[in-house]
Amino acid sequence: MARKIKKFFKVDITPAIRRLETISKNLVDTKILGGYLSVFKGRGLEFANYTSYTPEYDSRSIDWKATTRTGDLLMREYIEERDIDIFFVVDSSTDMLFGSTDKLKIEYVIELIAGLSHAALEIGDKVGLALASNNVVKKLYPDKGRKQFYVISKILLDTNSYGGNFNFKEVSKFVLNYLRESAVVIILSDFANFKQEYDIPLRLISKKFDTIGIMIKDPRDRTLPKGSHQVIISDISGKNTMVIEPDLIRDTYEREMKSQERKVRDMFHRAGADFISIQTDKPYSQPIITLFRARALRWK
Repeated sequence: MARKIKKFFKVDITPAIRRLETISKNLVDTKILGGYLSVFKGRGLEFANYTSYTPEYDSRSIDWKATTRTGDLLMREYIEERDIDIFFVVDSSTDMLFGSTDKLKIEYVIELIAGLSHAALEIGDKVGLALASNNVVKKLYPDKGRKQFYVISKILLDTNSYGGNFNFKEVSKFVLNYLRESAVVIILSDFANFKQEYDIPLRLISKKFDTIGIMIKDPRDRTLPKGSHQVIISDISGKNTMVIEPDLIRDTYEREMKSQERKVRDMFHRAGADFISIQTDKPYSQPIITLFRARALRWK
């Protein structure tokens, strides 16, 4: 179990929240989208008020009944009716407890979720999550408010919830039955063992929900260290070990890792889902901004 390997996670949530606030400001400043609000679209428009018509607006927006009644040329103003559930599916398998940098992969994920969930809750959206390995270990139905942020943080920081293998087929069954169709499902994993048989479950989730895949990779997931001779590697339990010579197998290893990542990316794109990849030794700000921009432009 994870608690035998690491008693607590090295996580600092406050900077993560500040980074997401910086991202929102950047998005507004670039005028590409109005911050977080434009990234996840609401379910419709709700009438807010009447306002005087000006030529830059489409004449079809004029409310002729209100105009006749008041004698002023009026049009209707609408606000977006937001009724969105943001639901994080977190890979809590043993693979996510690896790290060659300052952060384990799961520590990086926790900080990213902290920032995103704080932004969503501040806007008034609902947020929930599921920790999943062989099956769903912990679940929290989407809800609003500061208390929800506290509960999310507590669940993520409980090291007893981590270990096992990520079985996406079981996770998909849970998600399809647990959430309403307005949900945005964000899957965070290294996708190291994402099998071809997961193609259909992923398509089913993406057909029902707005789906985003975020791949979290450690540098050692992509390349081996240079200048090394024989190296002993083991799984996180320490039970299975082997000796390798990185210089001899590096090229083959890198080709295989790139191929595996490409297959996962293609699966998400075929399913009609968004997908980004982030490495734990680099800030997640730019990939998140790029994702948000693409989504916002799609809604224009």
